[in-house]
Amino acid sequence: MKVHVDSEKCQGHNRCYALAPGLFKVDEFGYATERNDGVVPENMRDKARLAVENCPERAISIVEDDASA
Repeated sequence: MKVHVDSEKCQGHNRCYALAPGLFKVDEFGYATERNDGVVPENMRDKARLAVENCPERAISIVEDDASA
């Protein structure tokens, strides 16, 4: 599983970072990007889904890899 932040949609609300700082980082302007190339550790999958659900701009998506299907 990977998370992806669409930089065109992100408005810097930082809910993703507040919910899952291990998955996201915030730049000096407040915009989020993925940590670790977006790879989500097994124990952080629920946090990744929570971040997607709580993004007001719908800027975060999850990409399931073949191994987790």
